Amino acid sequence: MKKVKKAVIPAAGFGTRFLPITKAVCKEMLPIVDKPTLQYIVEEAVDSGIEDILVVTGRNKKILEDFFDYTPELDALLEQDGKKEFLEISQKMEKLVNMYYVRQKHPTGFADAVMYAKAFTGDEPFAILLGDDIIYTDSSLKPGIRQLIDCYYDTGKPTVAVMNVNDDDIPKYANIRGRNIADDRIDIDLIVEKPAVQDKFSNDAVIGRYVVESDIFDIIVQTPPSPKGEVYFTDALQLLAKQNRLIGCRFAGKRYDAGNKLKYLEANVEFALRDKSLGKQFREYLLNLAEKLR
Repeated sequence: MKKVKKAVIPAAGFGTRFLPITKAVCKEMLPIVDKPTLQYIVEEAVDSGIEDILVVTGRNKKILEDFFDYTPELDALLEQDGKKEFLEISQKMEKLVNMYYVRQKHPTGFADAVMYAKAFTGDEPFAILLGDDIIYTDSSLKPGIRQLIDCYYDTGKPTVAVMNVNDDDIPKYANIRGRNIADDRIDIDLIVEKPAVQDKFSNDAVIGRYVVESDIFDIIVQTPPSPKGEVYFTDALQLLAKQNRLIGCRFAGKRYDAGNKLKYLEANVEFALRDKSLGKQFREYLLNLAEKLR
């Protein structure tokens, strides 16, 4: 079996849920504490053994390329001022991983964005990480996408990340039906995009982590478009499920929806509390604030 060494990050969306800031700043660069959301995604991939990453961008998103590039003026200034700690932070970005970029010419959805990766991935299996989903794992756990990669190695089948959601959230996600083959694994036989609550198969929802094989491109081409004319990636996954070739992985860790304003704020608070330099003072501030608001 070929190793999963490449990853694709679709990042061409407009981020309309975060207007007005996303008129000028792409949503992938919105910070959680002091790092943009995209950096968390890239670091998860790198910590999982990924060596090459393709970011599928759109118009006005050159800032994504610049962030992971060499910044000689900034580095020279930091070195001149003796700010070694900040210099290391700046230089880390350019050395993190091999980064590649391609522009999605029209915002026609997730499946279309994946198609732009065909030349990049070739005949290799690859990971897909959506930028709205941040998965936090502590040092005792493997990174989120690594857990899926291991599941793929064990089963030999494409794998999607699955988590349990409340009924109210069922219409927000792809919903699955299947049988448990282990505590953390589901053999999926049906996957449907955003069903109504009364039509759900389970409370298992698919979130933005996937490991797929190179035939996903042919499958997307064969997938009938929706009434809106867009091919849904979920429908392509359903073709895999019909072939008994799709596994759900109940990952260990906490997932944050960085595309939801409230969840994004929760992520900022919780990551700040975990920060070694900020956590203690920030916790005291929150406790004092809560006392004042009682």
